Amino acid sequence: MDEPSATQRGPGEAGESVIATRGLTKRYGGGQLAVDGLDLTVPAGSVFGFLGPNGSGKTTTIRMLMGLIEPTSGTAHVLGRPMPRAARTVLPQVGALIEGPALYGFLSGRDNLLRYDAADPTADPRTRRARVAAALDRVGLGAAAAKKAKAYSLGMKQRLGLAAALLQPRRLLVLDEPTNGLDPQGMREIRALVRELAADGTTVFLSSHLLDEIEQVCTHAAVMAQGRLITQGAVADLAAGARGRLVVTTPDTAEAARVLKEQGIADVVAEDDRVTAEPPGQDPAEVNAALVTAGVRVRGFTLERASLEDAFVALTGEGFDVAG
Repeated sequence: MDEPSATQRGPGEAGESVIATRGLTKRYGGGQLAVDGLDLTVPAGSVFGFLGPNGSGKTTTIRMLMGLIEPTSGTAHVLGRPMPRAARTVLPQVGALIEGPALYGFLSGRDNLLRYDAADPTADPRTRRARVAAALDRVGLGAAAAKKAKAYSLGMKQRLGLAAALLQPRRLLVLDEPTNGLDPQGMREIRALVRELAADGTTVFLSSHLLDEIEQVCTHAAVMAQGRLITQGAVADLAAGARGRLVVTTPDTAEAARVLKEQGIADVVAEDDRVTAEPPGQDPAEVNAALVTAGVRVRGFTLERASLEDAFVALTGEGFDVAG
């Protein structure tokens, strides 16, 4: 059995990483490279966003982490143990929702969870019904517990899959696109639940193609594009690495844009009653004074901090689906 390195040991041990991959690679038949040399480190206690456009290699990575498929090369350690070799030891400590839940349509939501729990050799049958009821309530499905799963909407099925992952306390929760199919209110509820789980000490690994979702709920993130890791780190640090935007609110957008360009400010964009641009190299007060001197009616003059979207665009030169 391999001895995990300091960066691969479990929570509470030296290193404090719950997931660590080194050179993790998956090449499918025909030479298609789905994941290319991934070095990923997920700190214990974090809500870790795994971010990238659809097709960037996120789900393939998760399937390798969970021992569902073998890597072509490289290593993956989860909770300090090598995967897939240690799957029987690791997986009972991990809750997962990957590519949507597999449900029995003819069974109710409650009976689906009872069957899930009965298949878990570590689950205590004496507390099964109480734990199922608690998990259903936690994801907002208590009132729909007796309804057949085939009548569930996509969002309800996502919630039921999440409930299955919450039947027992887990050291790690792995969620692949957990808000898929949810309306805005459902998205807010799942985000609140993720924060709650993290506050209880569970590390949450959450993949998404929604930049705003990652920014709102995650403490750390990694950005994938075309199977390769672009960057990883604390969300605040990733956003801080990109420059924010100067935003001028005015009814005189054409004149404001002209003045900003004269001041040597780049990437000036005028739309509606706003003009945005790269932050000025000079004192912002001087720029504001130049606008006023030129007769521009300035109703707002702010420097907006960079978002995770700004950071992604700066790193890759392209954007992707921000709001779904």
